[in-house]
Amino acid sequence: MFYYRIGEQLCCSPTEDLPYEKAEQPKDVCPLVWLFDREAGSCRASFKVNSPDLLFQDKEDVSWLSSHKLSGAAAGQEADPYLLSVIRAGLLRAVNLRHPKFQEIVGGRPLKEKKRVHVLAIGDVGSTLLTGLHLLGGDCISSIGICDISEKVTARWEFEENQIAYPWAYDALPEVDIVAPENLFQCDVFVFVASKGIPPVGSQVKDVRMYQFENNSKIVALYARQARRDGFKGLFAVVSDPVDPLAKTAWLESNKDENGVLDYQGLRPEQVQGFGLGVMNARAAYYAKRDGRFKQFLTEGRSFGPHGEDLVVADSIERYNDELSKELTHLTVTANLHMRAIGFKPFIAPAYSSGAISLILTLRGEWHCGSVFLGGIFMGVKNRYTPYGLETEILPLPEALYERIVTAQEHLKTIV
Repeated sequence: MFYYRIGEQLCCSPTEDLPYEKAEQPKDVCPLVWLFDREAGSCRASFKVNSPDLLFQDKEDVSWLSSHKLSGAAAGQEADPYLLSVIRAGLLRAVNLRHPKFQEIVGGRPLKEKKRVHVLAIGDVGSTLLTGLHLLGGDCISSIGICDISEKVTARWEFEENQIAYPWAYDALPEVDIVAPENLFQCDVFVFVASKGIPPVGSQVKDVRMYQFENNSKIVALYARQARRDGFKGLFAVVSDPVDPLAKTAWLESNKDENGVLDYQGLRPEQVQGFGLGVMNARAAYYAKRDGRFKQFLTEGRSFGPHGEDLVVADSIERYNDELSKELTHLTVTANLHMRAIGFKPFIAPAYSSGAISLILTLRGEWHCGSVFLGGIFMGVKNRYTPYGLETEILPLPEALYERIVTAQEHLKTIV
């Protein structure tokens, strides 16, 4: 591997054995790694560069979602023409030179084609999510391991799930087996669905998600520390509520040494993702299908932010209407209260839209809704994993919409 300078940064060419499909590369460019120098923990350790403006930012935050903000911060700075061609070809990966695992990141390889998935806690959400992964994930999941504090629960679901099959195509669906707690991180994807409990229907708890955070943060911290001890290299997926602060808790706790000091030797920021935005996006689409005022969301809309009160739904990016967008956001955020009002816990849609469907899209390397690390918080955005790192969507966000996203960012900073 060799290095050469472009501007004030260092780039390196990959060695011949790095896992890139040469047949898919344009003839005149090759994959490159762009090295930048930023305090570990202030940003992702690595990411895919999908805009040259990303090369000239002083810090990572929600401005990375807006092409207007990125170009403004990078005004007067231009990337080398060859580097531009690499970015256009989608072959540039950025890596933080100051991250303790820098060499490991540069030499890393993508996961094998099909992934081993472990699901922790098979309650209402976990069992529904498990069924979704089992039925829909045959193309990207090799097998699914399940773990729960109740041996009877895991015995039941191993027995039930493995009796779901296509006739005469008995290997079309991934097998389900029981995993011991000490082996939870012998997998490619760990799915955290554990929860100490959801307030019963009719309780006086107003903010259910923050009630859950007080209890669930302690649980996720235990498994994040186990992931560190086991040297986990895969994806730590958080599905339990509240998704976004729990994802940050998992990342932070995995990066503390035995004295509680941050050393960033645990999970990298991009190894953790929260899965809660999928159902919020689906709920917005539900209302958009039933009210013509919101129909533009189905083709032009986006959702950002946490699975909760600070959610930001945009009816459109190009034709953004602030009033309609806020009304659609309110309907989306309060949809779970509607379900509780009619006497049921709202877990089926989240288990599929945020859980199974979003996870399968993630494993396929396709665009999905998920909560990713953005400068110290986990924020829900449209993103995907690629051989060149995690990629987040960049859009020309209207100022009024961007201000809502900034507000969500500032609120998220206060939770953890």
